[in-house]
Amino acid sequence: MLTLSPPDSRPPLRILVVEDEQRLRDMLLAAVPDMGFAVTGVPSGERALEVMERSPHDILLLDLRLPGMSGLDLCETVHQRWPDAVALILTGYGDLDAARKAIRLDVADFLTKPASLGEIEQALERARLRLTARRAAAAAPPADPRCDAPPPAAAAAAAVHTLDEIERNHILSVLKRHHGNRAATAVELGISLRTLYYRLAEYQRQDHVP
Repeated sequence: MLTLSPPDSRPPLRILVVEDEQRLRDMLLAAVPDMGFAVTGVPSGERALEVMERSPHDILLLDLRLPGMSGLDLCETVHQRWPDAVALILTGYGDLDAARKAIRLDVADFLTKPASLGEIEQALERARLRLTARRAAAAAPPADPRCDAPPPAAAAAAAVHTLDEIERNHILSVLKRHHGNRAATAVELGISLRTLYYRLAEYQRQDHVP
């Protein structure tokens, strides 16, 4: 088992790669730290559970077909025991039943091999936002029962909108504090410089950057 972290950053989110194909596992172990995450790699679901027992990780990136415990069985166990963790499936094997079960288990993304590093980075960023949303919701004060609750779809849309605003304001405030130094901003935020450039380009398109 090997754990790698991005250089010169605050403690990042931890990714657990569960992949029995060593070449792909090694490639992900080399690439993921540059995306702004710490990463651990194991070859099986059983080893993944051992790691989670010792040190729960934030995001799992796993194959569907694994020796011994299947990827979906691993997802189910993790979903029950570590409900805060986010799972991403990266596999060359997929069918409708597997996709349906993955949705039921709240799998965040279902990527088909060969996925590019760009696709994997985007999926990890979506997982990071999903995890941020979960933790923000858990930390939020309980709603006032005297207030009329909005419909679930409207509430979900409002939550995403609010989280986007919170993230945008935080990123821009850190950038301002570092006087526009993007490298220092990325280090403080614990994200890759590439991700920061992507976010700032989005904000410029939305006219949120002066």
